[in-house]
Parts: sequence; structure tokens; C-alpha cells
Amino acid sequence: MEEFVMTWIDISHPLTEKVATWSGDTPFSYEVVWPKEESGSVNVGKISMSIHTGTHIDAPFHFDSEGKRVGALDVSVYIGTSKVIDVSEVSCVTQELLADYLPLPPRLLLKTKQQTDPNRFPDHVTELDPRIGPWLKEQGVVLLGIDTASVDHLESKEMLVHYALFDNGVHILENAWLDHVAPGDYELIALPLNIIDADGSPVRAVIRPLL
Repeated sequence: MEEFVMTWIDISHPLTEKVATWSGDTPFSYEVVWPKEESGSVNVGKISMSIHTGTHIDAPFHFDSEGKRVGALDVSVYIGTSKVIDVSEVSCVTQELLADYLPLPPRLLLKTKQQTDPNRFPDHVTELDPRIGPWLKEQGVVLLGIDTASVDHLESKEMLVHYALFDNGVHILENAWLDHVAPGDYELIALPLNIIDADGSPVRAVIRPLL
């Protein structure tokens, strides 16, 4: 039997009925709706959840009614070389801060917290300076991941960072779980489900260190 070396690190939040969600959003639930005792052969389950529960990607349609939906996104954005950067000591992430890590790979993962409680929705998130959008484009970055519920502050209606990123071809991964991950270079896989008309998608995000 072939042996597998477990080098992949899971950076996605477990989906349980305790996982935190945005206020007023659809909570996660799973139930067996057709048990083996009735079907005679299998258990069949059903899930209900907001697309923005746990670790997920945003499509432009999430904040722009004319924006691309999940089915139109290039899946290659969500696979490839990445870098985890620890910014947990700062209150605002700027291009000047990120410039210390040049050159950058096409995908960045920002670790803003040392400890995460997936069952408690945060009171605030680390601020991202919208000016990083065009700067990241200049560096060839196509995906920005973060370990918070949003790249914008939680009360934002203008969604300035969302626009600044997508207007410059930088896609968004939110609520990655990076507590157990050391800064460094990794291979990332964070594929969205092919939910054609959706405004986002949950992902099973995993990374492994680059040698």
C-alpha cells in the first residue's frame, strides 16, 4: 500500500453548528434527512449555511451587482505559491509594511491574530489600507488571504478595500485559520465550489511548506 506523507496543513475553519457567523446571516447546520434505516443503504445529509461562513472566497458580485460571480472566476488564482506574513503586531496593513517582504509571490496570507476563536464573531478586525490594491497589482499579486471575517472593517458600507483589491485584479480569501502556521513560503490550494451564480464560496484551504 502506498504511504502518504502528511505535509498539508489545513487552514480552514471546521464547519459545525457552533461556528460564528455575521449577525443576521444564515447559521451553519447539518442534518441527516434520509437515514440508512429508511433508505436501506446510505445516510444522506443536508447543509444550510451562508456562503460567507468559515473560510471562504468572495466573488465581485458579493459587493458589486454587476461583478463576476463564482462560475466566472479563474480557479488558477486559488492554487500555487504563497507567503504567510505575520502582521499581528500592527493595527493597519500598508504597502510600506508589505514592501519589507519583497519580492512577493502571487498569493499572500496575512496572519493578523495570534489566537482565534472560530465560535466567537470578532468585535473588530485589523485595518487594511485601500492603497495596497494598486500596489499589490504592481507586485503581481492575484490573491490576498486574511484570517478575519472581512478585508474591510466590520461596519463598512463602502467596502473600499474590496473594491480596491478587485479593481486591481486581486482576489479575496477570508477567514483563513493561521494560528498554527509559521510565517514563510507555502503552496496553497483554496478552491471554491463551482456554484455558478454565487457571490462567494466556502473553501477547504490547505498549504504545505515550500522546500
